Amino acid sequence: MTRLLFLVAVLAGLVVTLAAEAHFDMPPLPPREEYGNILINRTSTQHGRKPVGFSHWLHRKKYTCRVCHNELEFNMKVNTTEITELANRAGKYCGACHNGKIAFKANGNCDKCHSGDIGYGREKFNEFYERPYPNTMFGDGINWVEAQRQGLITPSTYLKKKTQDIPFDKFLLLESEWSIIAPSIFPHKAHTEWLDCENCHPEIFNIKKKGTKHFTMSAMLNGQFCGVCHLSVAFPLDDCKRCHPGLKEGI
Repeated sequence: MTRLLFLVAVLAGLVVTLAAEAHFDMPPLPPREEYGNILINRTSTQHGRKPVGFSHWLHRKKYTCRVCHNELEFNMKVNTTEITELANRAGKYCGACHNGKIAFKANGNCDKCHSGDIGYGREKFNEFYERPYPNTMFGDGINWVEAQRQGLITPSTYLKKKTQDIPFDKFLLLESEWSIIAPSIFPHKAHTEWLDCENCHPEIFNIKKKGTKHFTMSAMLNGQFCGVCHLSVAFPLDDCKRCHPGLKEGI
């Protein structure tokens, strides 16, 4: 019976996804073990080096997003952070961890990072299926928020500079641009458990400009607003009912 209900849920999710894809040009999803992986190539190729393969899920089980995107000052958009070998050796960016104490030392292990492989770390992905991590149908298949809340992972929230936790549990209900589509939800708590307020405000979401009329699917698919994360790292926009829980099947 449980298996049957699971299959029904999968089929229902696929119906919703196909309907969405009929209206929006959803980018193709990579294999689960590559979802969230990026190639850092701001200057590598120019200097005769292969790009750096970086896996978000491989790091995410150890650190919350705020560690890299706040404390270590990595920009949210790939290849816009001015990472250099000298900066890494000085303990900035990747060098904050890859110093031989926290993680393998970057100096002397160049090829381990400069692999040019978007599938970096794929051989370690199976461990997520060997343990009972809560799963999802899309993206890398892991519900990271639930995994953290259940204590299956305990990612650190800082390296050296402890942040002041700001409990904020405001739940937003955002009306859809189409009347036939159920409103979307935004739970602040699920985001503040992983990010700082300044990761989103004011650059991505300007709270002084109230209203949601600009939060369109087209804008998100263009990498704006929710699309900054929910196109390549956080669960993808294909998972319609995660944001629109009241969405009727087949719409």
